[in-house]
Parts: sequence; structure tokens; C-alpha cells
Amino acid sequence: MEHIGIDVHKKETQICILTEDGKLIERRVRTLAERFGEVLGGRSRARIVLEASTESEWVARCLEGLGHEVIVADPNFAPMYATRTRRVKTDRRDARALTEANVLGAYRPAHRLSDGQRHVRAQLAVRDALVRTRTRGIAVSRALLRQHGYVVPSGGAETFGRRVVALGVPGRVLSEVGPLLALMRTVNAQLAYCEGEIGHVSEQDPRVGRLRTAPSIGPVTAAAFVATLDDAGRFRRAHQVEAYLGLVPGEWSTGESQRHGRITKTGNTRMRWLLVQAALSIMRLRDPRAAGLRAWALRIAARGGRTVAAVALARRLAGILWAMLRDGAAYDPQRWAAPTTPATIPA
Repeated sequence: MEHIGIDVHKKETQICILTEDGKLIERRVRTLAERFGEVLGGRSRARIVLEASTESEWVARCLEGLGHEVIVADPNFAPMYATRTRRVKTDRRDARALTEANVLGAYRPAHRLSDGQRHVRAQLAVRDALVRTRTRGIAVSRALLRQHGYVVPSGGAETFGRRVVALGVPGRVLSEVGPLLALMRTVNAQLAYCEGEIGHVSEQDPRVGRLRTAPSIGPVTAAAFVATLDDAGRFRRAHQVEAYLGLVPGEWSTGESQRHGRITKTGNTRMRWLLVQAALSIMRLRDPRAAGLRAWALRIAARGGRTVAAVALARRLAGILWAMLRDGAAYDPQRWAAPTTPATIPA
């Protein structure tokens, strides 16, 4: 069997082929399906290793359609690049390193999302972009109105435009923020559509419904958690999930010296933010189902501050939600009562 390493980029891709007789063939092609077909379509079945990236999934599917075995590898797995010198980095060297890792088996396959969860993650990404656009528009509008002495009352983002009109500002001032208000009306309509689609997923997927039984976990957070993990069985314990989401403290240890720093913030930024928001909601609201978790977090807040407590609770929530997915169980306040001895976590 031939072994192939592919260094995929947005515009061009480097291909390194090690034939069965030990011959090395290197090609640089445009990152297009037809170009992959021209170079690899007529070859016998080979094992191909490429890094997980934005383009990796469609490239992997294209290559699998050509009859090859494809491994999408975790780029954070250091042994995969053990033969590459750090002094010189080129796409050609990277492709060769991937080929050598392919031969040696020195790679760790990355998880490839199912079609359904990939679609959900795309919807969540679009929703995030719309929310950021609306938030920025509101901030700019508030600043412009304050320059003329008008302060917009607090309220929901969806009703911001109506609150501005209710101020009775002069036409000249209103014309300054008018384009932003018009944009926000469109954004609000598209956000409603996105959230409707996510809500539809919540109704169709029983896993999302079960997660929504947890306190302060709404349809967006629940759908995002299912889409991020995809298969709960690929994690053996809660700590692996917490590390996967970047909610564990970094560590720098050598010899007798051991140092812990801020959380690693690896993995899905959106999911980490949603969990922290859910944790803040639990700390702020007095939901009786979350009384144990809230008391636990407040004890941490008394020692390390509210931010540290929110991150610690977000970490604990990640473990609870994973266990609910693993066991196929709804939230049980008695089962998930917080421990009596809190442990701080750096923020």
C-alpha cells in the first residue's frame, strides 16, 4: 500500500506520495476536487494522512470518494512531527513529515463530526456572527446618541430600536443611527430564523432535550454541547471533556517545581463561553434545582472571586452535561449535588 501525506491549505496543497517500492513523488496542486482527482484518482488504494483544518473534511470526503483510506489527524499530537526540524518550516517538509508519520503510525486521528452535528455547528457559527453584529450596532448607536445627550433605557436587544424611537430624538440625530437600526431589524429577523432552526433540532434530538433539563441550560447551549462532543462515548471521564473544552488550568512542571496557571482555553471557544454564561446564570438566579451548585460556587467566589467561581462552575457543568449524555439521563439535583469541599480553578 502507498502512504501519502497531504498538507492542505486554502489555495494550494502539497502532496507527498511514498510508493510501495520506496519512490518519493511530490506534487503541489490547487486545492480543488478536480485537481485531487487528476493526481490521486488513478492510483491504487492508499492510506492518506492530513491535518485537521477548515478544509480537511471536504478534502477527506473527496479522497475517500476516490477509493483511498483517509485519516484526519490531530495537529496537536507532537510525535506526528517528530522528524521535522523546527529551524525550517515549509509545506514540502510538512507533507513529508505527514508521510513519515503515516508509515510509522505516529498520528492520532481527530474526531470527524457527523453530518447532522456539522450542520448544527454551522448554524451556531452563523448565529454567533449575527449576535456580534447586533451587539456592535447597539454599542455604536448608544455612543452616538449619548453625544447628543440621549441615554437609551436598558432592555432586551430585540427591542433596542423601539426604545430609541420612544426617546423622541430629532430627525437629524435619528438619521445618524438610522442605518444601524435598519440593519438591526434585519439581523433580528435572521436571528429569529437561526434560533428557530436550532429549536427544531432541540425537538428532534432527544439528547438536546435531556440537557435542557439542567438548570440554566437553554436550547442553544444544549444544542452546542451535543454538536461539540458529537459522541459522548469518545471520552472516558469528565476531566477529559473539561480539558477538551479548555476549562482546566495549564501546568508548567519540571523536577520539583510545579506551577498551575490560567485555564488553557483550547477547544471550542463558543462552547466554553456558553458554559460560563450558564454558570453565571446559576450563581445569579435562585433556581432550587441548582441550590447545591450555587452554594458550591459562592464558596469559591468568597475565596477567589466571582470570575474564578464562574469558570469553576462552568467546568463542573461540562462534566455534568457529559455524564447526562453518557447515561442518557435527565438532570437529577440529588445526584449532581456539589461536593462539600470546593476546589478553586484559575480563571
